[in-house]
Amino acid sequence: MGMGEHIVKRNPYCEGALVALVFLLAMASDGLAQDGPAYRSPQAIVASPDGARLYIAEGDANAVAVWDVAQGVVSATIPLEAEPTGLAFSPDAARLYVTCAAPAGSVAVIDTASHAVVDTLPAGYGARGPVISPEGGRLYVCNRFTNDVSFLDTATKQEIARVPVNREPFAAAVTPDGARLYVANLLPAGRADADFCAASISVIDTTSREVHDVPLPNGSGGVRGLCISPDGRYVYAAHILARFHMPTTQLERGWMNTNALSVIDAVEGRRINTVLLDDVDLGAANPWGVACNADGGLVCVTHAGSHELSVIDVPALIAKLNAFPAVEEKIGPVTYPPASKSPEDVPNDLSFLVGVRRRIPLAGHGPRAVAIVGDFAYVPEYFTDSMSQVDLRPDVRRPVTPCPLGPEQPMTSVRKGHLFFNDARFCFQHWQSCASCHPDARADGLNWDLLNDGIGNPKNAKSMLLSHETPPVMSLGVRDKAETAVRAGIKYIQFAVRPEEDAQAIDEYLKGLKPVPSPWIVEGALSAEAQRGRELFFSTVVGCGACHPEPLYTDLQMHDVGTQGALDRQADFDTPQLVEIWRTAPYLHDGRAVTLMEVLTTANTDDRHGRTSHLTDEERHDLEVFLRSL
Repeated sequence: MGMGEHIVKRNPYCEGALVALVFLLAMASDGLAQDGPAYRSPQAIVASPDGARLYIAEGDANAVAVWDVAQGVVSATIPLEAEPTGLAFSPDAARLYVTCAAPAGSVAVIDTASHAVVDTLPAGYGARGPVISPEGGRLYVCNRFTNDVSFLDTATKQEIARVPVNREPFAAAVTPDGARLYVANLLPAGRADADFCAASISVIDTTSREVHDVPLPNGSGGVRGLCISPDGRYVYAAHILARFHMPTTQLERGWMNTNALSVIDAVEGRRINTVLLDDVDLGAANPWGVACNADGGLVCVTHAGSHELSVIDVPALIAKLNAFPAVEEKIGPVTYPPASKSPEDVPNDLSFLVGVRRRIPLAGHGPRAVAIVGDFAYVPEYFTDSMSQVDLRPDVRRPVTPCPLGPEQPMTSVRKGHLFFNDARFCFQHWQSCASCHPDARADGLNWDLLNDGIGNPKNAKSMLLSHETPPVMSLGVRDKAETAVRAGIKYIQFAVRPEEDAQAIDEYLKGLKPVPSPWIVEGALSAEAQRGRELFFSTVVGCGACHPEPLYTDLQMHDVGTQGALDRQADFDTPQLVEIWRTAPYLHDGRAVTLMEVLTTANTDDRHGRTSHLTDEERHDLEVFLRSL
């Protein structure tokens, strides 16, 4: 009996779970206390090497759930001290390494026999994406908010190096020979007003620790998922491919955002090409988790916005990528000329994966990870505290079996709003969600030419943090308050009409956002440098505090501070709040300043944006450190 047959015959819990899933799709009233229900929010998954168990990181529960594959039940729950963000097995499967994303990041080491946390390893801020070297001697951890990767020695339990990468490392994978570590950078790191603005994949030589970057196509961002094929030939990176140079006048054919998978040559460290995961008239929003099956013949991608799974035939994909000049395809009784005439056409070809990929709707909402065991993919679903078991065999008529991970929990209005903010079903043809341009309700690092202030004057996307407390909103203050902007976004960005209660739920979610503590804070307080910078900031000599008073660091007014650009129709702009400014680069309304130091120097040559030209280098450094600490 094969593993796939064994699972189907001995999974009565999952087979009988359709009734139990009803609660997952129901919405509770808005009157519930926001801290009442205990959500699990599964966001990462790994299968034991023998395929008998799945370990699921439950973000809001601060726990790891152990799923017995044969019985179809949660057989154990392992509590943790902080939010788990990623999981990796030691080669002998005796230890499970779990990254925990507190400001003092760490890795919990779990004994898989006893399910006990037996050790803790150091890591950086926002630790996630753990990867173990093939021999098990090194553990690599992405430190999202310090923009580096920790190299940990699993024997001495010490960090032996920190390797800087571009921006917000989110996921990683190591080649089978252990020579190279591929790291997905979530966001672009350059100027937003440049012709080219895109995130990249960092490639780290694990011996020399030298880094080179593989740029993704222009407009790439939201790089959430990464995996390497079992034979070590290909790296697959899932990301958004934004068409940010276009005014946001429509959504058809991926006019604003498309959703993509980049294929990288893992040996040469170069991008082979990028394929779109959307169809011509139906987006596949917010690609997230990526995994290959055991022989590398399939690669699966979860779509956290459109709640589905893409299953891609790798040999067919590679053959098609290598088939230029392209040949005509026969689909049914009709022969169609290929849309792509050259490799350069592929990232714009919404029909490229026809015949190569299957799109499978899932049972729950918010799939952010995937693990494959035999013929089955297991997809935990963040917002419905559930998991879909997906039969990957192409001849199966009903491939999805829903599996609840816990008891019924009604949705509060905040939880609803969080789902709606990430839900591309709100959007015409499902191309994008609010989170496509505002990942984690922050900013994507791109300039967008929105229609709320005319065409031809793009502005940098803004963080949603504190937006409801700091009216007016948008760089030109064209929306009187955030509530207005939320409803305008549904109508003019999602091109949709929704009930008022949906917008109200999004309001509640955004109002509930809390600032993430700055990595520049030292033991919960400002450093000596930041203290000196604070004194300068609020001094009359520099004068920043006049327009950026505490506690929100904005006077809620419009000012002309000399930042009008060639494409701007007016000179005065809304004073931005500065809380969490350390994570919102690039800066100024058009994203011309990559760093805060540029805001204080090259972007402020006439001293209209604070009087900084007379400061010494040390004083400017202190001022920058203070801003980074907010």
